[in-house]
Amino acid sequence: MMKFLPLVNWSNGIVMIAIFGVVCVALVGIVLVFLSSGKKN
Repeated sequence: MMKFLPLVNWSNGIVMIAIFGVVCVALVGIVLVFLSSGKKN
């Protein structure tokens, strides 16, 4: 992962990492919602 960072500007890398983090959090949140709703039903 560190080898690819110098090829891209730091600002772009931070943006990509931020988007990746948001997507991961969103997916985990959706999974938790489905699990909690499944347990309630």
